[in-house]
Amino acid sequence: MKTTEQSSLYSGLDAMSTEELLLGINAEDSKVPAVVAGCIPQISHLVDGIVERMKRGGRVFYTGAGTSGRLGITDASEILPTYGLDGAFIGIIAGGDGAIRRAVEGAEDNPEQGWKDVLAFNPGTEDSIVGISASGGAPYVLGAIRGAKAIGMLTSCITCNENAPAAAEAEFPIVAVVGPEFVTGSTRMKAGTATKLILNMISTSVMIRLGHVKGNHMVDMQLTNKKLVDRGTRMIMEEAGIASYDEALALLLRHGSVRAAVESVKI
Repeated sequence: MKTTEQSSLYSGLDAMSTEELLLGINAEDSKVPAVVAGCIPQISHLVDGIVERMKRGGRVFYTGAGTSGRLGITDASEILPTYGLDGAFIGIIAGGDGAIRRAVEGAEDNPEQGWKDVLAFNPGTEDSIVGISASGGAPYVLGAIRGAKAIGMLTSCITCNENAPAAAEAEFPIVAVVGPEFVTGSTRMKAGTATKLILNMISTSVMIRLGHVKGNHMVDMQLTNKKLVDRGTRMIMEEAGIASYDEALALLLRHGSVRAAVESVKI
């Protein structure tokens, strides 16, 4: 039996008090970071491979079904506002965008559709794909990985089961075995948490390696609200050594980005 489908280590959940439930969930959640830490060598190899391809114009596709697909879309959608890079990360979910809010029954069982959905973006050899599947066996994800491999894309997967089919298909498998879920089979819990942590590590490391962070600041973030304008202003003060908030704000508004404002001072 797959680890993600094994019976919970806790019985009688329906008889527990609220505090007992919360303590149990928290105890299980606390196991996840150590498991993810054990995956760092594999994640590192993947990040290096992605960076080399993105330097040549490549993109990253996340593909998954259900919770896995939603997590990929969440991570991909943050790249533009956080790092100012449009279309670099693309999240695809089985069943299409409607499946983001409501499950589309049977969508993950179609192996041909996974690759068809990637083909809509005209993928090439410099692109990379990360198939996300807690079970590691979703046909939709396997089909996407196989199609990507056939045209020479970099292939990876994130799964939470040993000996998963996706891990056997991908060039850079990431296998985070977090153990049985608190609620048996509910992989939106520990498996979902592990997946989110790994996606954070992949996209953030790639963006830093590609130069979209200076020091520890998101110098290419989009200035889409007052909070971000304030954050950008304080970044300029620190990076450019400007004591006056108003002066830094004026620079930011004049140049339109933290990077451009800082560079104007350092020229």
